[in-house]
Amino acid sequence: MTAPPDDCLARNEWICGDYLSSRRGILMDATIQHLQLTAASVLLGLAIALPLALLARRRRWAAAPVLGVTTVLYTIPSLAMFSLLLPVYGLSATLVVAGLVLYSLTLLVRNILAGLRAVPEETRQAARGLGYGPLRLLLTVELPLALPTAMAGLRIAAVSAVSLVTVGAIVGFGGLGNLIYSGMNTYFKAQVLTASVLCVVIAVAADLLLLGVQRLLTPWTRRTA
Repeated sequence: MTAPPDDCLARNEWICGDYLSSRRGILMDATIQHLQLTAASVLLGLAIALPLALLARRRRWAAAPVLGVTTVLYTIPSLAMFSLLLPVYGLSATLVVAGLVLYSLTLLVRNILAGLRAVPEETRQAARGLGYGPLRLLLTVELPLALPTAMAGLRIAAVSAVSLVTVGAIVGFGGLGNLIYSGMNTYFKAQVLTASVLCVVIAVAADLLLLGVQRLLTPWTRRTA
């Protein structure tokens, strides 16, 4: 009777310390790519969503088209979205980032707009009475008061992006999704589990980081003892 191998890799176990030690470089590269794709898509999405939300807030006629288009984009399945963008960006990391940016717009635009609409009109009038111009009113009154709602949307968008980056494995730019995809094809248990756990860790860390930033930027929302 043949004795079972001592190596957990040879036994193809789900939890394997040898996998972590022998694949450290691969895991590090995949994690860095995952973080880069997530950060780029969320930041670009925020840069696009903010002007759209401001437009929808200032021009009421623009609210319905802006919200309608972003909602339609969010309903497109990820595989279909990447396929539609493929002729433009080819098989590249830009393709993944562009798709994730489009997905993030619904969450970001809606929450930023909701935050701006929630600013009391009497607060705006008081600021105007103190001589605040439109730009100063926006930067020092409206955006700070809208920040809690906007940050809630940003947190959801960031966590969603961490998850959707894995779909980029179909074009070879999926960060940890590349390891999950190849591990599932070869039934490499340790690789699938490790990469999946790292995705969860990144999502939780991103949410906690943004929550911390929100608390720092909105000290008036903290409850005093």
